[in-house]
Amino acid sequence: MDGELIPHESPKSSWLEKTFFTPLYHPSGALEVIKWWESRRVTYNAWVGTAGMLTIAAALLTGGGGPPVGIPIVYALAANVFYSFGAPADLLLRRWLGHRGGAVGPVLFRYGFVGSVALTLLPIPILIFGKIMGAIFG
Repeated sequence: MDGELIPHESPKSSWLEKTFFTPLYHPSGALEVIKWWESRRVTYNAWVGTAGMLTIAAALLTGGGGPPVGIPIVYALAANVFYSFGAPADLLLRRWLGHRGGAVGPVLFRYGFVGSVALTLLPIPILIFGKIMGAIFG
């Protein structure tokens, strides 16, 4: 087992552990890496979409107005295009790092997931700050 990572997922693993913290074992091919990434796309879309709806709701509640028609669809498509770079990046890093690259997929997924959700929620504190500044400086 020279440097090979083996999944340590147990039947009692939570959804959070299975989705974000189970390392990839060395797959037998590129299709297994792609399958791993695609098995997480629905989760990614659900969370980024929920963050987007919260951001739109915050914009409406703070009087900032909602986004122009079509922008949420363009944003969702762009998020999925960037998500699609995960598997190729994973494969390239595995090739470059060799046996040390076994857990690169989960790391890329975690950072990309958190970054995407954070970027989607970023307008909320900006809207709140704008509302506060408007109230102070009217």
